[in-house]
Amino acid sequence: MDTFTVRDLREHTGSLIHDAEKGKLSLITKHGRPVFLAVPFTQDLLDLGLRLAIAIKLYKEETLTLEKSAKLSGVGTEVFIEKLSQLGIPTVHYSADDIAKEIKDFD
Repeated sequence: MDTFTVRDLREHTGSLIHDAEKGKLSLITKHGRPVFLAVPFTQDLLDLGLRLAIAIKLYKEETLTLEKSAKLSGVGTEVFIEKLSQLGIPTVHYSADDIAKEIKDFD
């Protein structure tokens, strides 16, 4: 595993990519503290759950819809909803106005 500083990234992006292509991890630091870990994509990594983790993150950030996130996760919509529920992540997003309207229509 190689270690790069944030400053090194500007000058050694090619080395980081080259290491990733060889399957090597790279640790990126800022002022001597780890900031992130560059992990090369492999089929094993995807099979072991990274796909689900990325799908959940993109759903939480509202980058992808529930359906698209479930498709990306590879586990199907029903299982994806169960995973979100286990993590306490809401699967329905209502505005205050929508809730008030629903309550009014219910009465």
